[in-house]
Amino acid sequence: MNETDPNRVDDSLIALRRILRATEQYERDLAASAGLSPAQLRVLQIIAGKPDASATPSALAQQMGVSQATVTSVVDKLVARGLVRRVPSETDRRQTNVILTVTGRSALDEAPDALQQRYVREFVKLEDWEQAQLVASLERVAAMMDAHLIDASPVLTVGAIDGKRK
Repeated sequence: MNETDPNRVDDSLIALRRILRATEQYERDLAASAGLSPAQLRVLQIIAGKPDASATPSALAQQMGVSQATVTSVVDKLVARGLVRRVPSETDRRQTNVILTVTGRSALDEAPDALQQRYVREFVKLEDWEQAQLVASLERVAAMMDAHLIDASPVLTVGAIDGKRK
């Protein structure tokens, strides 16, 4: 076993804690300013990014990397607030489309910049080798914490993605 600089261990733990705290703070700020969870905001963003401002729950689940049940829970909350609505598909009667409402567009326009969007803006500025190194390092950290097999989506949040706390 090699010797590890105790300061380096502390520095790594401090960096992890800062990431967690930034995520927690963003979640609180988003809830306070827009009344949305990061997952709800992401659903609105995905739908708004579609040419017809419409998406199926299965397409949302696939893009977010979560189960359809999770998306259903998030969409239920958005429907209850009038931010989206469900409409039967005109091409496949077995499917339902989730459509952004005018109220949903306003909520999206007024929401603060998503934490993951800030991350993406900075990440894409990195050289290819830096991106690869960072991804490898983050995957290694996840493995060190036995978190590499945990189902996760590209939504930076500290709670359950559907807003349910355990």
